[in-house]
Amino acid sequence: MTKTAFPAPNYPRPLTTVDVVIFTALEEQLQVLLVKRPDGPKEPFPGRWALPGGFVDVDKDTSLETCALRKLKEKTGVDAPYLEQLGSWGSAERDPRGWSATHVYFALLPQAAVQLEKGANASEVAWHPVIDHKVKPKLAFDHAEILAVAIERLRSKSEYSSLPAYLLLEEFTLPELQQAYEVVLGRPVDKSAFRTRVLSAEVVEETGGQRPTSNRPAALYRLKQPGALIFFPRTFSPRKE
Repeated sequence: MTKTAFPAPNYPRPLTTVDVVIFTALEEQLQVLLVKRPDGPKEPFPGRWALPGGFVDVDKDTSLETCALRKLKEKTGVDAPYLEQLGSWGSAERDPRGWSATHVYFALLPQAAVQLEKGANASEVAWHPVIDHKVKPKLAFDHAEILAVAIERLRSKSEYSSLPAYLLLEEFTLPELQQAYEVVLGRPVDKSAFRTRVLSAEVVEETGGQRPTSNRPAALYRLKQPGALIFFPRTFSPRKE
């Protein structure tokens, strides 16, 4: 079928970007990847930290998701084991360069697999600890609001799904998986109830391998359905004192 060529629209168009909220677990704490914007008289929010992202490239990006995956790969050097669309933000005030709209995704990555890369629009790139629903540095644009929404989505969804498993490498022990949940939720969970919930829902399967520990070797597991989310009928219980 011949593709019809239409003339370019003759009206002002908003700036269109894609931003990615990238989470990992580092030093037993939930952390988010931020990039420092370059200094310069023509740069919006010079020197401030921001979420990684950028303009849609109409020659490279066939969809918003492919743009998000490209930006994520550029900053971390890896493909996301989990990527989800968070929402869209747009207004005439969010970017001093003009009316802009951004489409936001969030991703979970195992920190051990990441190689951070600076880019043309970032002088630095680094992990920052999440404290409540924010980070310490003041963020550019409306990224503080976006980050707060992403953190809430991540924590809420982790209460009843297998989502935190994507913070781990392909093979992990059950204690490592429990710690991933505790890092995301910001509280301990009951060990017995956790194991029962995860195993009965058939979230994971044994690989046949073991990891040496100070006591005895721990069995290694992997996700039974990589790339998918398994949902639980109830939320996780706090650890009993």
